[in-house]
Amino acid sequence: MISYEPPPSAISNPTDPGGTTIIQGDGENDEEEDRDIVDAGFNPSVPGAPGQTDTQIARRLVKGKKTRRILSNKPQDFQIRIRVIEGRQLPGNNIKPVVKVSVGGQTHRTRIKRGNNPYFDEIFFYNVNMTPLELLDESVIFRLFNSGSIRADSLIGEFKLDVGYIYDEPGHAVMRKWVLLNDPDDSSSGAKGYLKVSMFVVGTGDEPPVEKRDREMEDDDVESNLLLPAGVALRWVTFFLKIYRAEDIPQMDDAFAQTVKEIFGADSDKKNLVDPFVEVSFAGKKVCTNRIEKNANPEWNQAVNLQIKFPSMCENIKLTVYDWDRLTKNDAVGTTCLSLSKIAASGGEIEEYDSTGTGSSSLEATTEKEVGFLPTFGPCYLNLYGSPREYTGFPDPYDDLNFGKGEGVAYRGRVLVELTTKLDNSSIKKIEDISSDDILVVEKYQRRRKYCLCAVFHSATMIQDIGEAIQFEVSIGNYGNKFDSTCKPLASTTQYSRPIFDGNYYYYLPWSFTKPVVTLTSYWEDISHRLDIVNILIAMTDRLQSNISTLKSAIQAKLPDVRLAEIWMRLIDQLIEDTMRPMPSLEGKANVTVLDKQRDKLRQTSLKYIQEAAIKMRGEATDVKATLTEIEDWLDRLQQLSEEPQNSMPDVIIWMIRAEKRLAYARVPAHQVLFSKTSEEACGKYCGKTQTVFLQYPLDKTKGLKIPTELRVNIWLGLSEVEKKFNSYSEGTFSVYAEMYENQALLLGKWGTTGLLKRHKFSDVTGSIKLKRESFLPPKGWEWEDDWKVDPERSLLTEADAGHTEFTDEIFENEARYPGGEWKKADETFTDANGEKSASPSDLSCPFGWIWDDDGWMRDINRAVDENGWEYGLTIPPDSKPKSWVAAEKMYHTNRRRRLVRKRKKDPKVSTTSKAALTPQEQEGWEYAALIGWKFHITPRSSDTFRRRRWRRKMAPSDQHGAAAIFKLEGALGTDMTEDEEKKGSEKQTATNVFGANTPIVSCTFDKFYTYHLRCYIYQARGLTPLDKDSFSDPYAHVSFLHRSKTTETIRSTLNPTWDQTLIFNTIDIYGDPHAVAQNPPNVVIEIFDYDQVGKDEFLGRSVCMPMVKLNPEVDIAPKLLWYPVMNSNKHCGDLLLAAELIIREKDGSNLPILPSQRAPQIYMVPQGIRPVVQLTAIEILTWGLRNMKSYQLASVTSPSLIVECGGEIVETAVIKNLKKTPNFYSSVLFMKVLLPKDEMYVPPIIIKIVDHRPFGRKPVVGQCTIECLEEFRCDPYLTKHEDAPELRVARLTSSPLRDVVIEVEDTKPLLANQLQEKEEEVVDWWSKYYASTGETEKCGQYIQKGYTTLKVYKCELENVSEFRGLTDFCDTFKLYRGKAEDSDDPSVVGEFKGSFRIYPLPDDPNIPYPPRQFLELPGTESQECIVRIYIVRGIDLQPKDNNGLCDPYIKITLNKKVIEDRDHYIPNTLNPLFGRMYELSCFLPQEKDLKISVYDYDTLTRDEKVGETTIDLENRFLSRFGSHCGLPQTYCISGINQWRDQLTPTQILQNFARLKSSPPPVFSDNGTRLTFSSKDYTLEEFENNRKIHQHLGPPNERLALYVLRTQGLVPEHVETRTLYSTFQPNISQGKLEMWVDVFPKSLGPPGPPFNITPRKAKKYVLRVIVWNTKDVILDEKSITGEEMSDIYVKGWIPGNEENKQKTDVHYRSLDGEGNFNWRFVFPFEYLPAEQLCIVSKKEHFWSLDKTEFKLPPKLILQIWDNDKFSLDDYLGFVELDLHRTTIPAKVPEKCSFNLLDQDKHSKVASLFEQKSMKGWWPCHAEKDGKRILAGKIEMTLEVLNEKDAEERPAGKGRDEPNMNPKLDPPNRPDTSFLWFTNPCKTMKFIIWRRFKWVFIGLIILLLVLLFLGVFFYSLPGYVSMKIVKPNL
Repeated sequence: MISYEPPPSAISNPTDPGGTTIIQGDGENDEEEDRDIVDAGFNPSVPGAPGQTDTQIARRLVKGKKTRRILSNKPQDFQIRIRVIEGRQLPGNNIKPVVKVSVGGQTHRTRIKRGNNPYFDEIFFYNVNMTPLELLDESVIFRLFNSGSIRADSLIGEFKLDVGYIYDEPGHAVMRKWVLLNDPDDSSSGAKGYLKVSMFVVGTGDEPPVEKRDREMEDDDVESNLLLPAGVALRWVTFFLKIYRAEDIPQMDDAFAQTVKEIFGADSDKKNLVDPFVEVSFAGKKVCTNRIEKNANPEWNQAVNLQIKFPSMCENIKLTVYDWDRLTKNDAVGTTCLSLSKIAASGGEIEEYDSTGTGSSSLEATTEKEVGFLPTFGPCYLNLYGSPREYTGFPDPYDDLNFGKGEGVAYRGRVLVELTTKLDNSSIKKIEDISSDDILVVEKYQRRRKYCLCAVFHSATMIQDIGEAIQFEVSIGNYGNKFDSTCKPLASTTQYSRPIFDGNYYYYLPWSFTKPVVTLTSYWEDISHRLDIVNILIAMTDRLQSNISTLKSAIQAKLPDVRLAEIWMRLIDQLIEDTMRPMPSLEGKANVTVLDKQRDKLRQTSLKYIQEAAIKMRGEATDVKATLTEIEDWLDRLQQLSEEPQNSMPDVIIWMIRAEKRLAYARVPAHQVLFSKTSEEACGKYCGKTQTVFLQYPLDKTKGLKIPTELRVNIWLGLSEVEKKFNSYSEGTFSVYAEMYENQALLLGKWGTTGLLKRHKFSDVTGSIKLKRESFLPPKGWEWEDDWKVDPERSLLTEADAGHTEFTDEIFENEARYPGGEWKKADETFTDANGEKSASPSDLSCPFGWIWDDDGWMRDINRAVDENGWEYGLTIPPDSKPKSWVAAEKMYHTNRRRRLVRKRKKDPKVSTTSKAALTPQEQEGWEYAALIGWKFHITPRSSDTFRRRRWRRKMAPSDQHGAAAIFKLEGALGTDMTEDEEKKGSEKQTATNVFGANTPIVSCTFDKFYTYHLRCYIYQARGLTPLDKDSFSDPYAHVSFLHRSKTTETIRSTLNPTWDQTLIFNTIDIYGDPHAVAQNPPNVVIEIFDYDQVGKDEFLGRSVCMPMVKLNPEVDIAPKLLWYPVMNSNKHCGDLLLAAELIIREKDGSNLPILPSQRAPQIYMVPQGIRPVVQLTAIEILTWGLRNMKSYQLASVTSPSLIVECGGEIVETAVIKNLKKTPNFYSSVLFMKVLLPKDEMYVPPIIIKIVDHRPFGRKPVVGQCTIECLEEFRCDPYLTKHEDAPELRVARLTSSPLRDVVIEVEDTKPLLANQLQEKEEEVVDWWSKYYASTGETEKCGQYIQKGYTTLKVYKCELENVSEFRGLTDFCDTFKLYRGKAEDSDDPSVVGEFKGSFRIYPLPDDPNIPYPPRQFLELPGTESQECIVRIYIVRGIDLQPKDNNGLCDPYIKITLNKKVIEDRDHYIPNTLNPLFGRMYELSCFLPQEKDLKISVYDYDTLTRDEKVGETTIDLENRFLSRFGSHCGLPQTYCISGINQWRDQLTPTQILQNFARLKSSPPPVFSDNGTRLTFSSKDYTLEEFENNRKIHQHLGPPNERLALYVLRTQGLVPEHVETRTLYSTFQPNISQGKLEMWVDVFPKSLGPPGPPFNITPRKAKKYVLRVIVWNTKDVILDEKSITGEEMSDIYVKGWIPGNEENKQKTDVHYRSLDGEGNFNWRFVFPFEYLPAEQLCIVSKKEHFWSLDKTEFKLPPKLILQIWDNDKFSLDDYLGFVELDLHRTTIPAKVPEKCSFNLLDQDKHSKVASLFEQKSMKGWWPCHAEKDGKRILAGKIEMTLEVLNEKDAEERPAGKGRDEPNMNPKLDPPNRPDTSFLWFTNPCKTMKFIIWRRFKWVFIGLIILLLVLLFLGVFFYSLPGYVSMKIVKPNL
């Protein structure tokens, strides 16, 4: 397995249109991101997956995205919970397994266990704060180690998983699944065992699902419960990524060396100052190509081989091009990614959609083989985007963009790559060279075609960055980049223009009827076969999206079903028509890759399924709303299909350039503006159409706080072979000019060329480049049309007012001084806003066609200025003017200025079309300036010293006519090559020499324009952000439309302003075809600000609306007000209700609608027909009281009153005199009549303000609340049922105490004694009731059989149970806020308002009486003393606080100033404590209403840490009519564990209930067995028909009354589950508490006895194991005589009680594997029969202070060992038995085999606790060479006894006394069983003699023979000699 390293980039901009450059989706695109299935351990050898095909391998590459929310880009709190439950089939002998779990750099480990099937059951918490996308890229790693091994190979196996996989699962959780472990380094090894785990991802506000832990019901079949089923077992694959070449890499190195070469006359090559190499990273592996030095177009021709398990846990193959640096770190050039989910398909993602949600599985099965494919890509170029290309020696502020963090702002080259996938894992090199044949094959994919691009700029508006002149540059790739000298010059930039004021707020560029045009040609591969399909699918998606929006709006507007059905039918019909339309074929197309064919097949199949599903839905669907989910799924699918990973054409990038610096940019995907000859549908969405583009700043830290500019631009892109098609798209007349400027200076009173200093006689617009008329040569294909002419530039001042009816001129008056001196006129007394010299006010005359609206120039004091209008600044050299201005004068200030303004308006007597005749002076065309470089003006002044005029020469195409001729303008205008050296030198200085001066000027002139009239109807806003300290804002809105803007009035102190204002833009000239404007009109942009008296107004948010265009005034369609979101920094900050209509205006304005009525001068209201239709409505307000009010300005709130505002009406309550004593209002009901819209969509919110009445008349607002949705408070006053009436809802306070309910204290003791006695007899307790209620019947004993009733266990808070309506049926609780909203936080909560509302319509006819009031006869507002009982049952999954991953929890109760800290009863070392505690205390309501239950972690030495807390509103429980103060049990018992505990009996509660419902009291009959209530008859028999009657039940009438009460929807006896929260992670669960609360008012007497919920204690048991014999044990040793033998003994223990290990004596010298023991093991243990778990309490370490309690399943482990005296004993084998699922043993050893223990073959098992004892043979096994072998058989008797039985039938360990039950005799071992070391005689007898008997006999005979022979030969010579001497003897 490949280790994983999270990618450094986890965030990118969702608007990145580069296709393949997207690192990771964000925002809306995140739902389009597919997430691969992550594994790190599946092996091809897993059973159940033979012969896998490619599509089976890829089947789960792509996860479903439907479960993934739209993820934000903001860091959030998350919690990952991992529970390690148990292991199974772990390899190894006598191992000690431990699991380490790593998530996001945090690692936790389990406790060390023993055996091959360990049970862990430990949970780990990982708290992280990161963006969702970063989190989903993190991985979860399980590593299983053998802790007993100190070798390096102690890792047994591992499994890796992506957090994103868990997040995509239902509930963001993987519940109790087995994961397969494998060896990460050995791809050929098999499974290394299994782990059962649960995994949860808990986000903000998420509730983790409840994990069921029923061991009996759990599926233990590993294969069927694998996390990834065996059918999709993963295989090793190899990714071959071929990297051929790159091009257009920008300069990355300093040009110092090149500059030195240049000085000495050598050739320089600055374009190749880069040393590129490519780094490929995937799944933690990084591989780099070779480095190629000094080459901007390198050719690597290398292949990278990546071996991985597939499908992989990693989504992106990341390619980063680096520039190698010798001394410093390598610089990133750019980063791009191959997203596996986009270049592969599983096949399983194709489903047949239908309205019932049941797809056709047969169809799905047949198509998976057709459409599934492994990752493949290219050969194709991948584009790189990042920071601007211009090289500087300074650190790049946008360097992060080059790593893929954020949207790249500039093209930085591209890389040609190809990816193929092979299903093998043969070991090969990581990187190798590509063969020459492959290089030749890829050549055909690089064929270039010429593309032409033309962009016409219609307007540039909403500019706020003013100052220097502005131009725009359009580039595609490197083509058109004015600062890049590697490409030939193109007319890719507009002329410089200065922004001018629009008279209201913004600035714009005054292009008027002459629109700048840029044109460029470029060369790219022809990928039209891909982009045509993309455009067709996008058009289809847009239509479906639009239809879905229309349908949703119709549903929201509650249109009739017939109308809804029409809209729905139109949507379905359009979709069917779209999907039936054939797609362009790939046949005969060039550059078609494998991926093209596969994606084409995928698209065709998907469209077919969507079409079939739509046809089926059309015929079968009945509910329109129910089909929306499925239709939106189709939309998601279409959006995925429209993505094109092989989009090699770079984006069109528009740059805004100011003072030769890049300021802001926009990226337009090329396919959106691309012309296609296939069909009109295949053309780009905006091809040849005017679109609105909002520019943005690179890496904008303010996140869109300010828009640099809003552009209206028309872009056309197409192949040069179809460039004539451009003629049909073009509007206006294109003009092409060469341009130069004639410069003169004033010297000695004469104008001439002397005195020009560095300026030339003829130059470009900047004056820095010398030009000559003769040096201009027209481009190829063009010729001069006429001679050079003077073309005077009209002053910008006269163009600033184009289209305006009124205008404000501004001039700044300047004064200067030395610090501390007197103010005197500055050298430049009058300037413009930029500090450039301007004429004095007396010299400025009113332009032609205008008249002054003011008497004279006025000082503007409505700014940050002093009372005379001055603002002050300090000039710091070398600057010549201050950079900032302030309103207060200081001694050190050197400059001051004030703004003079004068309004003028159109002269109605002058026609708009007539123009003033040019004076002779103007015809000369001179522009004047005081100094070179200053702003020019037309009228000469005495201070002027410099003048210039523009000469232009028009060009015409020589061989081509029409607008398309502009595409021939390639290259710069030719220049005279015989220029002097100065000219040559200047040409080398900057790239600007090539651009601007020498490129032709293209413009588009519109002879005809259309005058429009815009009306913007701004009605109201809601939910705006508070930006003032008084918790409100003072909002106003700037509304911008093209070059006009207007501002609404300011509404003070509100977050929900109602402007009700119509902004009228009387005449707006728009150039272009009206039908094109109607199709894509300019946007209306509304920017909302908070007005501040001091300081700059703060930005609240922005909204964009598209106006409704009316070209035919006869069609009277009124625009509809709609809510538009207000956005600020990608955050939703409210909504704006507005509409806009754009009407084409006739000259006299006769076709315009009449003006709306005025509310004030020049403030028009929204007219009837557009404004909402209103109705007189009554709002009744129940103002019950205020709670938990926090101090304001260091003083507590003591005398508050409440103000309610709605629809312009205001009512106020009386003042509460003393909030601490009486927090309720004296008079609780307010009434107001309001005109509210009938349509709920337009209803304004209700605003609640709390005002504190303080000394000296101060009345600060100390809290406010906005209630936006009023629909839930609407009611029909005539149909209100009596039981729902608010005044009848409070039962407890109005019922009088009755004496017979008082429980006498003296009766309680014998009752308790009887109860305890019964408990002993019945062996049931409250926990029996609890477990019976949760369904854990095995834990409740005889409880259910006895006929006892259960309670209700809610898995949530009681307030969240839907039928109890949040317990707010009497009154709701509204949080009060105060203060300014900071960037990250919401306004702080400062209190609560308890109250409610009733809203109903009033009759329009005043003669009709008003409906009856809703809030009447309310209960008293005085305090009530109550007894509160808090029952804490248990904690669930608490957040660990100790280093060991556990917690020592205890309970802390806080009620106002009363605190109960139960520190003494902490529960050590657990995350799931069983508290079983009850607390009782008294309180006064409503003053002490908030009951806070906290869980703390006990620490001995340090401060206790809070785990979490939950707060209960006791007042709501007390006042609710649902009886939540004390839940109703199912039966009425007067004794036993279910004894009645309420103060009132059921009959009394029923009587009160009847009185509250205004119905007759209940009537009993038949001795209380029959009851009549609410006109219904009830009998006791019908309720107790199937119930078992027991002795604890009360009298019949009480039982029957209780049964009737339980039918009335009251709260039953219950246990609720409350989530704990902490301030550390405010919205993430820190665990849960199961608990409930009872509240009893003391006025009704003492309550019944409390429940005893003390936890159960474990019972003592004894396991007796008698080891009789062993057989067929492995013979592990050889004796000295060579015999195979073993000295056998048996060792055993219960897991958790390892310190009580026991072993038999040794059966020495077993020669046949047989051992005889007759040995008894006695294992005492504590056991909970109800939970079937053993309780083990022990200290984890010797330094631990507390014992840790573990709950483990009861198991027995027995091991067979070989005894060695002089070395370590040898391990032979083991058997592990689960005492609950004990394998039934074999009766005879011959039938004892592996099959007994084979879980997969479902061997027979039984519970030893039920059978009590078992006897027979069990097999033992061991592991050898990775396989299990039979290590022997063991005969045993197993017996489980409880403590009582063990005392009655005693038995000793081994054969010790008392040796009974049964008596064990010494084993009848053979005589050969002994220890040779201690028995030498037996050794001689049984080892030596038995083995070597014949050897000994032979040796003796041989010895005798040898002795005989020795004697013979010894005596033979003497005998012979004697015979010779004495022969006769």
